[in-house]
Amino acid sequence: MLRLILLRIASIPLTLLIVSMLVFAATEALPGDTARTVLGREASDGSVASLRHSLGLDQPMPVRYVHWLFAFIRGDWGTSFTLKTPVRELLLGRLGDSLLLAAVAFTLLVPVAVVLGLVSGIYHNRLTDRVVSSAGLALGATPEFVTGVVLLVVFSVNLKWFPASAQVDPGAGWPTRLYHLLLPATSLVLLCTGYVARHVRAGTVAAMRSPYVRAAELRGSSRPRVVVRHVLRNAAVPAISALGVQAQFLLGGLVAVELLFNYPGVGALLLEAALSKDLPTLQATVMVLGAFYLAIMQTVDLVYRLLDPRLRRAVAA
Repeated sequence: MLRLILLRIASIPLTLLIVSMLVFAATEALPGDTARTVLGREASDGSVASLRHSLGLDQPMPVRYVHWLFAFIRGDWGTSFTLKTPVRELLLGRLGDSLLLAAVAFTLLVPVAVVLGLVSGIYHNRLTDRVVSSAGLALGATPEFVTGVVLLVVFSVNLKWFPASAQVDPGAGWPTRLYHLLLPATSLVLLCTGYVARHVRAGTVAAMRSPYVRAAELRGSSRPRVVVRHVLRNAAVPAISALGVQAQFLLGGLVAVELLFNYPGVGALLLEAALSKDLPTLQATVMVLGAFYLAIMQTVDLVYRLLDPRLRRAVAA
């Protein structure tokens, strides 16, 4: 297992190098002239040419890529074209806000999805299973901005239980911050619950049909004891993969929710940078998100192998 962990860690830099090439090439392929976008349409050709030279845009793309890559590794992520702020400072501040929103949503998602998946699997092909499965499919097919609008209209506009904006003052305490995050986090949970619950349900159904669960029931073990001691562990194995996918989404797929709830996260920053062709911000944001995706993928894979006895034995062999 240690050898596998070391191999996984060693593969991350190479993967990030490939990601950096794709990111740089993709941002370079964006339509329009970056210098003219920054200066505006009324700028003179001389001003545009001067800015292109100062930004190094008149150099060949391979040269610019090498300069950008080494600067990024040193921690110099450039300055935002539009906000005139160091990208590293800007991005890390926004990333912290997005991580907080994702953590709140993930904390709500895990118990809700696991409980619903267990209940659905235990009562397989019964009314409870059909209701939970149908609701999960319906919510999973509904875009998060739609559920977000519904939550805003019901709980913020009509009932006035929650604020419409998730943005709070920098000096606000944790209770206030979490209170403002409940609605956007709930909209994400509603979208992700069905996907995770289906994986938990599949593992639960397989475990309930296994010989050791039937043997435990024949020995007189109560249903809650059987579920906790035997079913839950086996149902957790397929759920790990689903939770990993949703964790990646919760970090990078927050654009609609952050815009809807006026939340200053990395998703909104990514969209703003793409629309304004703010290349330093766009490139750094995608690279940081890519690093998080890789870390989550590798962690999920290792945890999956630890929980699944078949994969654990294969690694040991």
